[in-house]
Amino acid sequence: MQFSDLQLNKPILKAITESNYQNPTQVQVKTIPLVLEKRDIIVSAQTGTGKTAAFALPILQQLFDKQDASKKGKKIRALVVCPTRELALQINNNFKTYGKYTNLRTTVVYGGASIDPQKEILRKGVDILIATPGRLLDLHKQDVVNLGFVETLVLDEADMMLDMGFIDDIKKIERLCPVNKQTLLFSATIPFKVRQLAESSLNNPVKVEVSPTSSAAKNVDQALYYVPKPNKIELCLHLLRNEIKGTILIFRRTKYGVDKLEKTLLKNNYYCVSIHGDKTQVTREESLQKFKNKEVDILIATDVAARGIDISNLDAVINFDIPNIPESYVHRIGRTGRAGELGKAYSFCSADEKTYIATIQKLINTEIFVIEDHPYPLDPKAKPEVHKKKGSKYKKGRKSESSKKKKKRWY
Repeated sequence: MQFSDLQLNKPILKAITESNYQNPTQVQVKTIPLVLEKRDIIVSAQTGTGKTAAFALPILQQLFDKQDASKKGKKIRALVVCPTRELALQINNNFKTYGKYTNLRTTVVYGGASIDPQKEILRKGVDILIATPGRLLDLHKQDVVNLGFVETLVLDEADMMLDMGFIDDIKKIERLCPVNKQTLLFSATIPFKVRQLAESSLNNPVKVEVSPTSSAAKNVDQALYYVPKPNKIELCLHLLRNEIKGTILIFRRTKYGVDKLEKTLLKNNYYCVSIHGDKTQVTREESLQKFKNKEVDILIATDVAARGIDISNLDAVINFDIPNIPESYVHRIGRTGRAGELGKAYSFCSADEKTYIATIQKLINTEIFVIEDHPYPLDPKAKPEVHKKKGSKYKKGRKSESSKKKKKRWY
């Protein structure tokens, strides 16, 4: 199938051709006609399947007739809500690319950046707004955003937004939009919380599944290493020296872990950068740009910071820490093996992470191949480390001899 078979007009098709997209992906073929029919939809599709274009193209098509309103007369007619600033910026770039030959105005608002320039752009009038939930509600409170004219609401990466605790914000945003709007919900996985949200927010939705629910990326070669927690860094260095080459994304569970690993790799003469929620937006964007431009080979990130990063030709993903939410594993390894290329995913599992592996394997319905031949094997009998806080050496309710001496008696 060609893009021209999807009832898209010439200006949009021209922009698609210039972006070097040949044929629509499976998610685009299934989704675009339904959006143009004004249906509510739930789309289960992994990152990297082309889902942004699956909603951006039909939205641009639907708004094409309203593009010539004067700037001041422009109303927000399409709203895209997503969990992170990186993803919001990425979606904004895509809308601008595909809407190049239209007069539709798109802008993006997110936290962690000055609110005044964002207010200024909104006051001038926009057709399409991409936003993170917190900043959108801030702007609404300040009467800068009016959602009363929204015709299409997109909830992108819905599972991630719910994991991050945005459920109340999303419901509030949904109520601020007109009742008869079209709602498009996109999610890599469809856990119970997402199904609940869909039931309360969508009207008779059509479900579009591009790959079996929660299946791990087909083009990814997955390998699992059981390793004692203190040896993870040695194993990482061993694999970087001997096996893992090219552009590599390493996931850690905490911001502290990201910083610690970055320092160690830099000490060992590896070019790397890192992103996490405590870094400023400018620093995050600079790091990302260096990685995309191949000035550095390794990017270290937390799950939240990495969501929405669109990096083509990623050679490998390393799960330095196993995620405690099994869906996160699917998202992580979906970053490699995109667009028909083969990718690799390496996971380092310590004794206290074995239960996470069990839930991941249950979710993806696959047993991950275990590599036993490596220098730092985990003793199969190893017990998870338990960190106990050291208590007082005195029994509860007993005073030390010195404190008894100091005590002044009133009798």
